[in-house]
Amino acid sequence: MYKRLETFPLNRIKINDVFWNRYIHLVKDVLLPYQWDILNDRLEGVETSHCIQNFKVAAKEAEGNFYGAVFQDTDVAKWLEAVAYTLETKPDKELEALADEVIELIGRAQCEDGYLNTYFTIKAPKLRWTNLKEGHELYTAGHMIEAAVAYYHATGKCKFLDIVTKFADLICDVFGEEKDKCYGYPGHQEIELALVRLYHVTGKKRYIDLAKHFIDSRGVGENYFLEESKNPLYKQIFPEFGRYDTKYSQSHLPVREQTTAEGHAVRAVYMYCAMADLAWLYEDEGLLDTCKRLWEDMVKRRMYITGSIGSSGILERFTTDYDLPNNCNYSETCASIGLALFGRRMAQITRDASYMDVVELALYNTVLSGISLDGKSFFYVNPLEVWPANCMDYTSKEHVKPVRQPWFGVACCPPNIARTLASIGHYIYFTDKETLYVNLYISNKISIDGEGEQSGFSLDIKSDIAGSGHVKVYYSKAAEQSGIRRIAFRIPEYVHNYTITIGHENRILSGYTIEKGYLYIDVTEACEGIININFEIPAKFVRANPNVREDIGKVALVKGPLVYCLEEIDNGDNLASVFVDTSKNPEEIYDFQAKSYENFGYNKESFYKEFLGGAVPLRLAGKRLISKGFEDGSLYSESINSFEDTDIIAVPYHCWNNRKAGEMTVWIKELMQY
Repeated sequence: MYKRLETFPLNRIKINDVFWNRYIHLVKDVLLPYQWDILNDRLEGVETSHCIQNFKVAAKEAEGNFYGAVFQDTDVAKWLEAVAYTLETKPDKELEALADEVIELIGRAQCEDGYLNTYFTIKAPKLRWTNLKEGHELYTAGHMIEAAVAYYHATGKCKFLDIVTKFADLICDVFGEEKDKCYGYPGHQEIELALVRLYHVTGKKRYIDLAKHFIDSRGVGENYFLEESKNPLYKQIFPEFGRYDTKYSQSHLPVREQTTAEGHAVRAVYMYCAMADLAWLYEDEGLLDTCKRLWEDMVKRRMYITGSIGSSGILERFTTDYDLPNNCNYSETCASIGLALFGRRMAQITRDASYMDVVELALYNTVLSGISLDGKSFFYVNPLEVWPANCMDYTSKEHVKPVRQPWFGVACCPPNIARTLASIGHYIYFTDKETLYVNLYISNKISIDGEGEQSGFSLDIKSDIAGSGHVKVYYSKAAEQSGIRRIAFRIPEYVHNYTITIGHENRILSGYTIEKGYLYIDVTEACEGIININFEIPAKFVRANPNVREDIGKVALVKGPLVYCLEEIDNGDNLASVFVDTSKNPEEIYDFQAKSYENFGYNKESFYKEFLGGAVPLRLAGKRLISKGFEDGSLYSESINSFEDTDIIAVPYHCWNNRKAGEMTVWIKELMQY
């Protein structure tokens, strides 16, 4: 296999992008303080977190009981990981001091033998490791480890790393193939990829050996979770686990025999991340082939056009090929984050840009849909069609929320969004020391150090990928110490035509190669330090495979990395009665006189910059079904359908529900031409 491509430290990358700035700035300015207040139960009208209080109770510094989900500790862990990436990007003494206080508290809550989990420490100390199926002990440990590794990279401080290393050593002593150890594996995967990250920092091979054991033993022989539930000490935590399907936890088969993406979507993609890591570390071609096979099934038969996965509202899981309902799907935000993490790893190993196509899709659409523009409300579930009136409790759509929520009782998604946005630089570039790979066209400047000296190579990207498709790249000549000889530009899957010119005179580039979706340019040649890329990214209609029964006779609208949707605020209610005329091209509206934006805090300039982030709304030609024959309110009639002409306005999917609650749809009925 190739040498795996590496990411850059976040402090080398300075992002200044019209589209992404508004989200990245949210992390430090809004998300971290807002979530910190929630973790301390300081905000009224939101779900109680009790996270910090749980640690104080576990440390015997406060009286009380455990509160929250069995994995409540992970909210603190992901918050700390987001803090770490923020500090790595730009130091902040006050924020670092606050994080240090939290880490000290976590250390005081740790048991003498290294065990760290407030649920079991406070509520069930005698039931450690007796319910791997539901207990989330290893999942929680994994997020703590990831946070500690990130914090070590950001600050160089070892306190948090020492805490999780002590815990990881205990886990290594408890689990394994030896006769005196537990042969079980996690009910919710996460620790496997975390142990790999811990290995890279500590060099302790026992960590990746245990991660490998967890992967290799999964689904082998008698199912561990079914056997575990026969133990008298086993205490059920989640009622829905009373009827357990081993596919739910991807333990139905040994991982190398799995051919389809099954079960709980977040569990699946976290496991696939670890499988990719281990395939590279152990040079296991068979395991890598399994990753490719599962990726292929997932993105070609079980993924939404918005880059979301997990179509079932029951158990947050995959179902079967092409089963992609729009108004009752789950599409958890965390699942798309996991998909992006998996795709990034596969791209690093294979140098295949197609993985980053999907990563970009997930990041620009579902991940950003999961957070409001003000950073104070969130979607856990990301439907592609919403009719607010039928999002009712105690029905099949009770999981679908027509508005973003300020917090959740199970709040894994908000801090996961925070750590993802804070680490977005890890997705922009890869390197193998000689080639700089450009994956995402986000305006930024990167400086690359060369063997302890000041940067011999820097790259400055000015991108309008969400609008015109123009990208201008300035780079310094590669000094000897930098080692960079080539730049590899990802050619996005949605781009069919493009031109690349060099220098001030815009001379057509010649002498390049294209391999696996990357265009390689030798920058040791005289390119004058300027590369202009013009991607043609017109808005276009996309149709689903006819096997996707939900979308037959419908089209979706995409422009570059963005999927678009219709909102009630622009198009009126009953969006199901709207038909689009696909014989007429979508019109990009650069002078959009919206009937809505001025009423919701936007003027024309702020609507384009702050709401759309440099993207543009689209106008479509269409017709609306007229309700003739139903004037008396009857439910059925023999009347013939009639239509009236209408303009249809579409906005990027991730922006929906930021102006006013109402209907939304991604897939639009197509006006058939016979």
